[in-house]
Amino acid sequence: MAVSRALRRLLHIRNLEEEQCRVALESALAELNRLERALAALAQRDRRGRGLITLSARNGELPDRVAGMAEMRIAVEHAAALTPRLAATELDAADLREEFLVKRVERRQAETLIQETEAREAVEAARRGQQGLDDWYGNRVHGSEANRAGERS
Repeated sequence: MAVSRALRRLLHIRNLEEEQCRVALESALAELNRLERALAALAQRDRRGRGLITLSARNGELPDRVAGMAEMRIAVEHAAALTPRLAATELDAADLREEFLVKRVERRQAETLIQETEAREAVEAARRGQQGLDDWYGNRVHGSEANRAGERS
């Protein structure tokens, strides 16, 4: 019994599903990375604002102080808006990672099933081949004895 076309088609479908899940996971991880970099940039913007306030305290420049406070306020507001989005993206990435791992297991199960079927077929073919050789040898040996016995009679 050869590995059925349906089983090979199943493996092909499992490969496609795993690939789609991998691409979706990579996309979610890229988005997560982008959001993390944006949050880090906002933290840097907040530090620059604090630096402007410190600078204005030293030199007495009011515009530096106002600019620093504006930078800090903008950074805090954007971070507050970005944090829930980052958390949601982390959850999505975790879900996609889980789905990818499930699809990988399904693909590997299909591969294992095909490999086991092929291995059984190989063992069966080897057994049939050996049986054929045994039959041939038995016929040759026993056939020669029967021919000699027939010639004597």
